[in-house]
Amino acid sequence: MIKLFVGLGNPGPEYDATRHNAGFWWVDALARELKVPLNMDKGYHGLVGRTTLHGQTVWLLEPQTFMNVSGKSVAALARFFKIAPSEILVIHDELDIAPGQAKLKRGGSHAGHNGLRDIHAQLGTDDYWRLRLGVGHPGSKAEVVSWVLKKPILDDRIAIEQCIDRTLKAVPAFLAGEMDKATLLVHTSKPPRPHVPKAPRPAQAPAAAATPEPAPPKETP
Repeated sequence: MIKLFVGLGNPGPEYDATRHNAGFWWVDALARELKVPLNMDKGYHGLVGRTTLHGQTVWLLEPQTFMNVSGKSVAALARFFKIAPSEILVIHDELDIAPGQAKLKRGGSHAGHNGLRDIHAQLGTDDYWRLRLGVGHPGSKAEVVSWVLKKPILDDRIAIEQCIDRTLKAVPAFLAGEMDKATLLVHTSKPPRPHVPKAPRPAQAPAAAATPEPAPPKETP
């Protein structure tokens, strides 16, 4: 089962609404749903929440170390409470997935994500679960850094929030260790089709008035 839910992001109000903080948004939503407060714990370098579900202790964590040192926080908590990498779910922004969609995977490359890179290094393994929340790609590798550190447009933010709401439905499966079921729930959650208003029908031009026929000339007697 998943015992530790980790949302990735950057601390500070200037980063709150940026794409790179999508993992924080997800854990914030989970904390609200479970009614678990998140409090700063300097021993684990992050905002930490703890609850008991079905007789099992479950942890929520938002590292406050900045993204590229996320592993320092994750490893500190996981090692102290003897949480195995396979019992950790890291939720993070994903460039290669469109806003409104998400993917679940275990293990594999960090694909250049600095938060995952440091978690790999600090845990000494890639054998943990990731929930990848789509934030879209700017189209150019040179624009990636500025892209993730900017706020998404309103439509994208709405799509991401809707995706968070849908993927939270997989939490009972995560807690039960039913990862195949969780994967199915996450991967079959499709964003709603956008409503495209019908274009108004063009107004018809009024019919041309009939031109009266000229009266025939009067006959001259």
